Amino acid sequence: MLARVRGAVGRTATAAGALVLAGGLGNDVFTLPGAAAAAVAAGVGLAFNLKVVRAPESVRWTAISLYAAPHMGCAVILITERLTDGTAATLVQAGGIALWTAATWMLRPGLTARELTDEAVAQELADAAKAVETTVEPAAPVYASEAARWWGETFAIEGGIAPGTVLLDHQQVGEQCIALIIGTQKRGQPVPDISKPGLSAVLDLPEEQIDVGPVPGRGAGVRLLVLGQRPVAEAEEELLDSDAAVWAEIAASAMPGVELVESNTYEMPKELT
Repeated sequence: MLARVRGAVGRTATAAGALVLAGGLGNDVFTLPGAAAAAVAAGVGLAFNLKVVRAPESVRWTAISLYAAPHMGCAVILITERLTDGTAATLVQAGGIALWTAATWMLRPGLTARELTDEAVAQELADAAKAVETTVEPAAPVYASEAARWWGETFAIEGGIAPGTVLLDHQQVGEQCIALIIGTQKRGQPVPDISKPGLSAVLDLPEEQIDVGPVPGRGAGVRLLVLGQRPVAEAEEELLDSDAAVWAEIAASAMPGVELVESNTYEMPKELT
């Protein structure tokens, strides 16, 4: 609605300006009042178009000059009409009036100035939003546990031994052994090859105490890492020691020089007892 009102006022002012210019061709009485009216109209128009006056500095004076151009042109033509005389000058002035009227009516400099201001404001807002986006730091990753944080900040960093991976689970197998289940951050991608020498160097752990392998029943998107010296069951150790001691006594008399390499325990059938 406001745009229509401004358009109607602008067209009316253009028609009034054309009449004043045409009247100034034959009568000097239109010169000073007409030039003063053009200046006042420019000032009043800018006062009601604060958007143009407060436009970004990059386009402010361009927009103000564009808005005031028809008024300035009208005043210049009026003064020229008074300073010049003769048929040729009158014809030139009539052509100037026609050109001024057509250009002002069709180009609508006031509307163009407002559109130029709107574009500059939109560009500044876009630049400001882009600047804010570039200055906002990415959110820190959220870890499910301190162990997951340790893995993420030590191995899963960019350029690390296992980038793009997360610690899914871990379990203390023994005093000097821990098992880790590693997965990928993006579903459907395999866990990258994890370097044993790299883990050995970072953890200061012998390579023979590092095992990297699949998780039983799972795909390549997860991997099992066993770190440290695997514990040996106490029962197996006791059994091995007991068997070795018995065999050593047998071998000393019956089979000298023979070692016990492996032993298995079977349940004696009742028929043999």
